[in-house]
Order: sequence, then C-alpha cells, then structure tokens
Amino acid sequence: MVKEEAASLSDQVHSRLQNMIHNGDIKPGERLVELKLTRVFRVSRSPVRHALLQLEAEGMIVSMGRRGYMVQGVADPDALQRHPSLEDISIDQSRQWERIYALVEQAVLAAVLYNSVRINEVRLAEHYDVSRTVTRDVLARMHGVGIIDKTRSGSWIAERITPEKIRNLYELRALLEPAALRLVAGDVPATQIAEARARISRLLLDSSVDGNSFDQVERDLHIDIIGTCSNREIVKALERTHILFAPTRHLFDPVLSIPLVQIEDALREHLRILELLEQGEREVAADQLASHLKGAVDRWLGRFGRSLEVEHPLLPNYLTVLNR
Repeated sequence: MVKEEAASLSDQVHSRLQNMIHNGDIKPGERLVELKLTRVFRVSRSPVRHALLQLEAEGMIVSMGRRGYMVQGVADPDALQRHPSLEDISIDQSRQWERIYALVEQAVLAAVLYNSVRINEVRLAEHYDVSRTVTRDVLARMHGVGIIDKTRSGSWIAERITPEKIRNLYELRALLEPAALRLVAGDVPATQIAEARARISRLLLDSSVDGNSFDQVERDLHIDIIGTCSNREIVKALERTHILFAPTRHLFDPVLSIPLVQIEDALREHLRILELLEQGEREVAADQLASHLKGAVDRWLGRFGRSLEVEHPLLPNYLTVLNR
C-alpha cells in the first residue's frame, strides 16, 4: 500500500488563499505581497512564492511586479491596492520532514556509491517546497544515522562510501555484535523476541517485502536487541555502523536494492538467531550472528557491482559532486 503524502506547504498556502478569495475574505483589487504572506502563514518565502505563481496561472491574481499581486475581479474603489486584513494562519507543518526524508536519503546514498557530495540546504528546501526548518530536521536525522557530516564552514557533506569502508564497518560489527549478544541474551524480554520473530514469519509468508518492513527486521535484532547490552561503550561504538542499514529502506532502487533471494536468506538467518535466543542458547545464537554478518558483508558489497552495471543517477540540483 502506498502511503499518502502530506500536502506540501505551497499546496496548503495555495488552498488557503484560494478559499479566502472565493469566500470574499480577500477581495478583488486587494494586493497580496510575498513577504507579508510569509509572516501570516509563518513559513519561508519559497512555498508562498509557488502558491502565488499557481494562483496567477489560474487567473485569480495578476502580477504587479515588485508591488506584489492584485486579486482579479470587479473591485470596490476602496479595495484597490489595499492589503487584505489577515490574521496569523496556522498550517500543518507537522511531520513534513517525513514526507521527503526517504527521497533525500535515497538520492544521497545512491550518489555516494560514486562520489562525495555536498548538500545545498537552500536548494533542498526549494526542490521539495518546504521550509528551512523541515530541511534541518531531515539533515539532522541523516547526520544522526551517519550518512552526512557537517564541516567547520557549516556545509553538509556526504563522503563517498567505498568497499574498504564497508568491510571495515562489518569487521567492527563482527567483533562487537556477537559479544554484545552474549551480554544481553538473558536479559531481553521474551515478548520483544517473540514480536521480532513474528514479524519475520509474516514477511516470509508474504509474496512481497517492502523496505520499511525489512528495515524493521534489521532494527529488531541489530539495534533494539543489541542496544540493550549493558556495556554502553559497545553500543556507542556500534552506532558508527548504523549507516549500513540505510539502504534496506530502498529495496526498489536499482543500485541500493538486493536480490529477493538474498533478502529471504537474511530473514531466515535472523529468524534462526531469534529462535536460539528464545531457547536460551546464547552462545550458539552469538555464533550464528557472527556467521550471518560474514554473509551480510557480501550482500552489501554487491551494490558496488550493480553500480557499475547501471547508468550513474542524475544528481538532483541540491547535490554537488566534490572533486577530491
């Protein structure tokens, strides 16, 4: 099922202005000015500008150049050039970052298989028609996952991911995750393990696996269960490897995806580890986890082979290749 996206900010501003013009709250002859509307709606200029251009294309307003736009229709002489009296209008900006996060993450991850890139925050906001507040939320989340970093000059950078880096991160996981599992195996709530196992069983019975479901399976074991380890230094060190899970959210990307048979293999390996935990076989479960990680690194590295077989993706305008 496709998740319905929230209306963009410009769509919301456009709809509100359109309704107010139809209802007579904004009258013919009155003047709409971009800067004033940004204060009314409490958004950046980009969504207001797009909304005004859409209203102009619909013939509801006409451009007056630097003086803004005039509402079309038969005007009362007293209304000519007057600014409409508008109170602050609250529009839904909640969870706006979720509407674009997956798209931005997918674009950046696909790009860094080939090059290091810089992210232009202003262009990002304009590209997706959102406020700078929303883009900061998106970038902060990507930074938290380890996909991007901020330079001393304040630029957001995504470093190229190389096979060597992937091998190094998996070597770190192979050293620490089995040890962490041995420490947490007796303390993980039985209900937590049962719920994680049930999710895998449902996926194995389903004919299709979506990125979010597969990502949840990865998180169940490698982040949520491992994360209960009492040695917080191990957990903190493993946070550096969380970037490895990001591509699992994009199973339909031509480069970031992995073959379905490999997904099924990974699911069955996870299921076996969880079953061993339920049985109290912590040492065997840790050994199974170590074996799982050896196979997982090859699954991840397969993306580099596919990147050579497909045409390099066209970068969106908010990404710029860094020549290094």
